[in-house]
Amino acid sequence: MEISSLGEFGLIRHLTGEIKLKNDSTLKGIGDDAAVLSYKDKEVLVTTDLLLEGIHFDLTYVPLKHLGYKSATVNFSDIYAMNGQPRQITVSMGISKRFSVEDLEDFYEGLKLACEIYGVDLVGGDTSASLTGLCISITCIGEASRDRTVYRNKAQNTDLIYVSGDLGAAYMGLQLLEREKAIFAGEKDFTPDFTGKEYLLERQLKPEARKDIIRLLDENGILPTSMIDISDGLSSELLHICTQSGVGCRIYEERIPVDYQTALMAEQFNMNLTTAALNGGEDYELLFTVPLSLHEKTETMDGIKLIGRICEAAEGTNLIACDGMEIPLVAQGWNSFL
Repeated sequence: MEISSLGEFGLIRHLTGEIKLKNDSTLKGIGDDAAVLSYKDKEVLVTTDLLLEGIHFDLTYVPLKHLGYKSATVNFSDIYAMNGQPRQITVSMGISKRFSVEDLEDFYEGLKLACEIYGVDLVGGDTSASLTGLCISITCIGEASRDRTVYRNKAQNTDLIYVSGDLGAAYMGLQLLEREKAIFAGEKDFTPDFTGKEYLLERQLKPEARKDIIRLLDENGILPTSMIDISDGLSSELLHICTQSGVGCRIYEERIPVDYQTALMAEQFNMNLTTAALNGGEDYELLFTVPLSLHEKTETMDGIKLIGRICEAAEGTNLIACDGMEIPLVAQGWNSFL
């Protein structure tokens, strides 16, 4: 079905007509000039992501349903990184003529699935024609208790550095997809063999935001001194924390968590595994610091790994390699302007 057959407002009604609200803070969602939200005794958190076809995603190998899901969860991840809870999103899209109504149904199916799983309300947005492919802008609104919002700039000397999950898998998934795209370039019908590599593809195409880690921290009475989500790579994010907190760090190569499939794929691509884990990005894991006094509590938590410590700024920001050599960290994560 051509989008022009519905028109802008008909398209919006078609895609959003069945949406049900879940949060008490959402007083009015889609259907008026603006959504109406009410947060009582909470800090309001707001984050926005812009995703452009050809820059942030390639529809040669990214299914639109997965793209909708990922577009939502990467925003949720930013809210969790502030120790908050995502509650509402608005979605704006620029759509070129090559897309059909069915294409947008697929995108919204993924978007609504993410909202359902994470308990988030879709409360508005906008649509427009685009001459440059698919453009997606999502704004997420969340909440946090006034005394429990976590920033990047409060890390202290002797704090311990933790990371959730494992690193580098999303980057290896991207390399795998790009390789298959190059191999089958020009062929209309092809079926790449991804047997045994499902985890890498899922990490790239359908990342999850770590709401479980936020819940565990709260249940264990742990309030991080600083926190950030890993979108551009461990090295870049850790340097953000150190720069904004005015501290240094020491992390240990042997402690950086990587999955077996990631290690195997790095070997096949003849890539340095540590470099991929440090700089690959799109892991959407949580990187956070906690006071040394909470070491015993954090050690009992599943799903996180101690990778180093915060030190004085004069000591620098260094990776301690397996052979004991100190290597200065460099922000080499993905940069769309390069």
